Amino acid sequence: MKGEFDTKDHLVKATAEDVRVFAAVTTDLVRDGVKRHDCYPVAAAALGRTMTGALLFAANLKNKEAVTIKINGGGALGSIVADAVPEGFVRGYVTNPHVDLPAKSPTESNPHGKIDVAGGVGRNGLVTVTRFTGLKKPITGSAEIVSGEIAEDLTNYLATSEQTPSSVGLGVLVGKDLDIISAGGFLIQPLPNASDSSITKLENNLKTIDPVSTMIENGLDAEGIIRELLKGFDQINILSTTDLAFRCHCSKRRIEDTLMTLTEKDLNNLVEDGKAEVVCQFCGKKYQFSKEELVALRNVGLGKVHL
Repeated sequence: MKGEFDTKDHLVKATAEDVRVFAAVTTDLVRDGVKRHDCYPVAAAALGRTMTGALLFAANLKNKEAVTIKINGGGALGSIVADAVPEGFVRGYVTNPHVDLPAKSPTESNPHGKIDVAGGVGRNGLVTVTRFTGLKKPITGSAEIVSGEIAEDLTNYLATSEQTPSSVGLGVLVGKDLDIISAGGFLIQPLPNASDSSITKLENNLKTIDPVSTMIENGLDAEGIIRELLKGFDQINILSTTDLAFRCHCSKRRIEDTLMTLTEKDLNNLVEDGKAEVVCQFCGKKYQFSKEELVALRNVGLGKVHL
């Protein structure tokens, strides 16, 4: 598979015997998100893992549904949040993108050490997953953070909150210049009544495969990752491939709706200031409002006129 595929971000769904697996390459979209939020390495890795995890969780949703993952372990990063839809779009942010922690355990093969994501996330908090499925109220579940490494925490969430045995793998490789070298992940689940032999093969493969970021850096696409995960399985069925991208659905109209929920006092203060700038938390886009626009929004909010 090395060097033989288009490196554009993508997600592949597959099955084999009695297991299903989703795998994704997310290098470009993670790079996009990291640049938008000016993330330092710890925040870059945490945000990239969470956005990739959200895309994997969204992969089995229907069109126009969505999922939000929020991770807060009480660490210096604060909250890491990602929204994703099954059409392949994701957005996300981290509360404190400039967290700087020393690397963990330098080795001969990795003299710079491993980025301390767990230290930035913390281990005293929750993973919260909200699924928007078209019902009147979204479905929200949560589980305690067990490691702060995010992949293990999402695996634990699926097992404890949704009673779905799974294995989640996530990886983000950050270069010296803060560029994203590779990023991606996988979600693999035994189907109901999976045989002991299938589960044993999966467990053995998971023990021996390279980290996700290494596989992608070495040239594997999402299908290549799946074939590494499913070595020894008789037949692998590739079901679909979806292009992926960082995309936010903010707009000036959405910001206007938010501004109109402010109190009369707050709106008057904005009018007195003569202008306002609102920055989207998810993508960093800035929206400018003139005094005239603010007056119109205040009047609409107070019910004086109707647009």
